[in-house]
Amino acid sequence: MTARVASALLQGIRAEIVTIEVQVRPGLPGTSVIGLPDSVVRESRERVKAAIEATGFRYPTRKVLVNLAPATMRKEGDALDLGIAIGVLVAGGYLPSERLRETLFLGELGLDGALRPVRGVLASAIAAREGGFKTLVLPTSVSEEASLVAEISSLPAPDLRTAARILTGEEAVSPVAPRAGGFVAPSAADGMDLADVAGHEQAKRALLIAAAGGHSLLLYGPPGSGKTLLARRLATILPPPTLQEAIEIAQVQGAVRPAGTLFPVRRPFRAPHHSISQVGLLGGGPRLRPGEVTLAHRGVLFLDEFLEFRRDALEALRQPLEDGRVLVGRAKGWVEFPADFALVAAMNPCPCGFAGDPDRACTCLPSEVRRYRGRLSGPLLDRFDLHCEMRSVGAGDRHVDSRRSTSAKAREAVERARAMQAERFAGIPCLSNARIPPGLLSTLAPIQGAARGMLVAAASRLRLSTRGLDRVVRVARTIADFEGRPRIGERDLAESLSYRALDETGVTDGH
Repeated sequence: MTARVASALLQGIRAEIVTIEVQVRPGLPGTSVIGLPDSVVRESRERVKAAIEATGFRYPTRKVLVNLAPATMRKEGDALDLGIAIGVLVAGGYLPSERLRETLFLGELGLDGALRPVRGVLASAIAAREGGFKTLVLPTSVSEEASLVAEISSLPAPDLRTAARILTGEEAVSPVAPRAGGFVAPSAADGMDLADVAGHEQAKRALLIAAAGGHSLLLYGPPGSGKTLLARRLATILPPPTLQEAIEIAQVQGAVRPAGTLFPVRRPFRAPHHSISQVGLLGGGPRLRPGEVTLAHRGVLFLDEFLEFRRDALEALRQPLEDGRVLVGRAKGWVEFPADFALVAAMNPCPCGFAGDPDRACTCLPSEVRRYRGRLSGPLLDRFDLHCEMRSVGAGDRHVDSRRSTSAKAREAVERARAMQAERFAGIPCLSNARIPPGLLSTLAPIQGAARGMLVAAASRLRLSTRGLDRVVRVARTIADFEGRPRIGERDLAESLSYRALDETGVTDGH
């Protein structure tokens, strides 16, 4: 008899359905696993045999052949143990096969038959729903994660015995109810507040606009001017993710976090060191793991000391900034990772950091300054929606009462602006102004009257590319939302253009 059992394995951050075919045939006792298994999957033979015997069943004393399909996909990880064990019990005649077509099995087995958690449960539940399955049997400790996919009945099982009794109908297990609260959490404050930043009112304004519209922001200025201090406060003014955003974040996090440690879910804020490689930033490697741009999906990627990052890593940011995704290819295949994040970068104007500073003289040679600024290419600069210069704050300004600029008040304003966007984008696959498709820009963010003439003149003066022009309009749309205005006015457009300072001053050499 041949038993066919469905399971799933992570491929990047998504899961692929794996069909486990088990055949018990005449021959010397032994178990063979074929279908490109890795060492962990091959070792499942011993785990499954021990678990079956510990559960009270007798392991077949004939030849057991396990085939994992599709045969061309590399099978890695421990999530197939439960499916293989169920397949052996069905093929051996211990369990019925009637419910196998609508059920997917997931979990690692201990030698005593206990089920242990595995990574990527949410992704597997999504794959099960898309594959037409109705039931998912999985370890109790991660069943709550799978319950977020409402169309699937997540049945928790502490061990192999319970999973077998679910299949026979001897044990009625209630599906796990979706988590009522605590799944979506606010962004972590960690004791930080926007009120900690004295002065820099224009930079704070730029930060709020970036948060409200999901825009990319470039902060530049001398060391000690507060660039990093301000950028890290962005996490304190972001609204909690919507349920759909939270599920997307959870799917990404579930692929890299230890199993069973997913909740609660908040918008990510990632700040990798400038020594990170291109693979670390974009993803890849032998197992095609997601990089920082994907771990920042629906959140913020902060790159401090921006021009100290490797040139190839910086230039590789251009595709995810434009498309909201990254395609990683290796010899074993291609994987698409989501990468819809707001980029915040901080940089010095020169190697010593004091070019243009009225208080300290720059010690760099002109050639050194040109070489340093040349690390920021024109195409990459063009992908920043807002440029904001930050100068050192005077001693007197450090003691100015900044209680009016608290994170709580700023977050309320950001949430109001995002609510306007959610209403505008109803029925459109777009979540923020920064992602308005070019083809819909004239409809969702029209520029009319005197504002249009201002935009045409500014495009000529600043020599804006088509991409840069579109970004100006998107930022203007966010500014209008921030002020509660239904239409983009001249003031909104003028403020948006003021955040394109580097286009006018020519901070890069255009490489």
